[in-house]
Amino acid sequence: MKLYLSVDMEGISGFADHQFVDSSKRHYRRGQSLMTAEVNHVIEEALQWGGKEMIVNDSHSKMNNILIEELHTEAKLISGDVKLYSMVQGLNEDYNGAFFLGYHARASQKGVMSHTMIFGVRTVYINDHEVGEMGFNAYVAGYYGVPILMVSGDDETAKEAEALIPHVTTAIVKEQQSRSSALCLTPQKAGELLKQKTKEALNKRNKVKPLTPPDRPILRIEFANYGQAEWAALMPGAEIEEGTTTVRFQASDILEAYRAMLVMTELAMRTAFC
Repeated sequence: MKLYLSVDMEGISGFADHQFVDSSKRHYRRGQSLMTAEVNHVIEEALQWGGKEMIVNDSHSKMNNILIEELHTEAKLISGDVKLYSMVQGLNEDYNGAFFLGYHARASQKGVMSHTMIFGVRTVYINDHEVGEMGFNAYVAGYYGVPILMVSGDDETAKEAEALIPHVTTAIVKEQQSRSSALCLTPQKAGELLKQKTKEALNKRNKVKPLTPPDRPILRIEFANYGQAEWAALMPGAEIEEGTTTVRFQASDILEAYRAMLVMTELAMRTAFC
């Protein structure tokens, strides 16, 4: 069984605010070790239950957070940014299932450090369906026929996953108290939970169906201000919806929509707030 692990950082237990996920802040180095440890717990259990090949994609910020020297020896790591498909780089039809670890709730929702890609995004829609990073990534996996077997993060992340993917297994390693505070499991208890939930996810993997994306989806991104929308609309084929800060793009498939989202959010980050 070949498994794909997309690993974000905000949903790791113990992480309450940006000091754990920003490489310039005081708790980041601790964050790297805790993140890597949670990944290892999942890998260890998956190997006991039929996992043969484990590909880990570092999916946070510059995507070089996981400490390869501490990573389980049986895993392979995709590290670094500027990837055509970012958080789902390398995912294809060869995989039997995917795990989304350390994930967070989408923008404008409750949850620890909730956001979608950048903090200037209010909402992202595929056609009329609102999605966050989890939903968009699950659609790409579904394009290749790969089911999302497990999602870990806070309680709001779990609710989002369960509403999106029937029969998905969720591992709640912390409960949000606010956007920057959480009731957290200790690393040892989080590890025990992740192992238990990995076993559960693999045992019921045949119940989970891939999240099939729509054909020729319309991508719509609502930004926080008009300047961000102006930058995003510089991408060929994109246009601002009149009277809004929402930029629309007609994609040929979900892969094109995903790459368009990456370009639009990167452009939007060039907006100056002075």
